[in-house]
Amino acid sequence: MTLALEWAAKGLYTTSPNPHIGCVIVRDGLVIGAGVTQQAGGDHAEIQALKDAQARGHDVRGATAYVTLEPCNHHGRTPPCSDALVRAGLGRVVAAMADPNPLVAGQGMAKLAAAGIETSVGLLAEQAYELNIGFFSRMTRGLPWVRMKTAASLDGMTALHNGVSQWITGPEARADGHAWRARACAILTGIGTVKADDPRLNVRAVETPRQPRRIVVDSKLDIDPSAKVLQGGGTWIAAAVANPEKEAALRAAGAEIILLPNASGKVDLPELMRELGRRQVNELHVEAGGKLNGSLIREGCVDELLVYLAPMLLGDAQGMFALPALAELSQRQQLKYHEVKQIGEDLRILARFTHH
Repeated sequence: MTLALEWAAKGLYTTSPNPHIGCVIVRDGLVIGAGVTQQAGGDHAEIQALKDAQARGHDVRGATAYVTLEPCNHHGRTPPCSDALVRAGLGRVVAAMADPNPLVAGQGMAKLAAAGIETSVGLLAEQAYELNIGFFSRMTRGLPWVRMKTAASLDGMTALHNGVSQWITGPEARADGHAWRARACAILTGIGTVKADDPRLNVRAVETPRQPRRIVVDSKLDIDPSAKVLQGGGTWIAAAVANPEKEAALRAAGAEIILLPNASGKVDLPELMRELGRRQVNELHVEAGGKLNGSLIREGCVDELLVYLAPMLLGDAQGMFALPALAELSQRQQLKYHEVKQIGEDLRILARFTHH
């Protein structure tokens, strides 16, 4: 199963919106076939593994398949994998987790068992869950898994008051940040960051065959149509105020406008998250300024913080999250540390909100 998870991780930058699944077929302690889910519409991991075994001249009848998620049982863009495993005559199928997709939910394993194949579910489930945390989030909540990335000094500052922020963290932490960008389906920022830094918001520091979609929260459509974040097209702009003239210019630049006003004339952030879920965004990576970061946290839109802390003090400067002052501790937002790791000279902290 560990090997199947390693295969699944090969799909980390490519399979969205499909989950990243690995499959390994074993007979007499030897791996005779292995595969990873291809891009949507392509082969699933189980089919890849069966083809691999066949290409290597192995007979899979009676063999055991280890797969990181329950084989699908429905006709999506491809026929059900459970049928293919039954047809191939496998003796046993071990899945790390049941599929959270209501179209599957246990039926894949049930079909295998009904065909006389020995089945079990739950081996290394936690690792399989982490690998597809966004897919599980979208299937169970209709929402992407939202990870907010920020880099700060040890006293929690992200930039000087004059805006200078390059570079607080070292090259290793920056490359690591790009690896987190690469695995996300989309990267979200605010108009403040676009105006201040004109970022490209793409993946550069690591090799990736696919660039995540870029999303800008821009209530009044203040963005310049020549902004770098629009180059190459496909950017989504979430706005609150219609402006046909500006919208036309932005569409000409290849952007799509999503109008989602809330009662106070700003972008309705919880509704934007639901819309991204409908658009099959599994993991959303947020890299924004303190203001938008604060709004997203305040409105309960964030699942996890990805914080890089540099061993330095910046004094009075710009903070990570613009949150209102609290009158008492009971109003605090509670998180728990999921993982703490040193990356180069810096500390990387993954902390999850406990209200989920």
